Amino acid sequence: MKRPPVVANYFYPGDKATLSSMLEELIEFSEEKLQAKGIVVPHAGYIYSGKVAGKVYGRIVPPDFAIILGPNHTGLGANVSLFGGEAFLTPFGETKINTELANLILERCPFLEVDNLAHQREHSLEVQLPFLQYLNPEVEIVPICLMDLSYTEIEELGSALGSAIEEFEEKTGENVLLVASSDFSHYETQNIAMQKDSLAIEAILELSAEKLLQVVYERSISMCGVLPVAVNIIASKILGAEKAILIDYKTSGDITGDYSAVVGYGGIIFY
Repeated sequence: MKRPPVVANYFYPGDKATLSSMLEELIEFSEEKLQAKGIVVPHAGYIYSGKVAGKVYGRIVPPDFAIILGPNHTGLGANVSLFGGEAFLTPFGETKINTELANLILERCPFLEVDNLAHQREHSLEVQLPFLQYLNPEVEIVPICLMDLSYTEIEELGSALGSAIEEFEEKTGENVLLVASSDFSHYETQNIAMQKDSLAIEAILELSAEKLLQVVYERSISMCGVLPVAVNIIASKILGAEKAILIDYKTSGDITGDYSAVVGYGGIIFY
């Protein structure tokens, strides 16, 4: 099974040439690139959050392999869903699922299920793919969709990912990038969104998954990808990440001029 794009012509251009031209504008390449263990990037329409995502992707060494962790917005499928098909499709073409890495993760995480239903209409993983393909057309991925996890399960999945990546990198000599797809506050005023998101970002920059979850729940921060980010933090630390850097933060209001109900977008690198 090859998963077709479901938000092309909606979140991003469905035409290859137009998409390439847009990414050329959005990705801000840096001369000093970081060998990232993990990244946090937004998943709204490219006109809203693409600049933030582009700054992150332009700052990292292009990966040959990426595990994309995204929230389940549709409520379909299993709680923790690994796509079981052979490829994702975008206007740029086909990106293969790396089954070797996927199987290493499955061996280590008993509650991770092979389930395509969760991925059928989920946009949070799909919108990352054109960025990854633009950096490296040969990139291979492992897409994982998260819906409902206890903190114990977050730790277990993060540990499973870290351990699987360590074995895979040792065997192949290649680096694997962990991508956590998340927006921050939804439909708050600009000031409130910035205040709340700064608390979540502070916890992420401290590389504290526990603090992130605590502040998100206590302050009612509508951060849709809090679980993917928490899992990414745990796995990235196992892989040797010691620092996190905020690359950019914007809101939809910075694009539209409407600051009454914004969505927050943050771009962060773990290295």
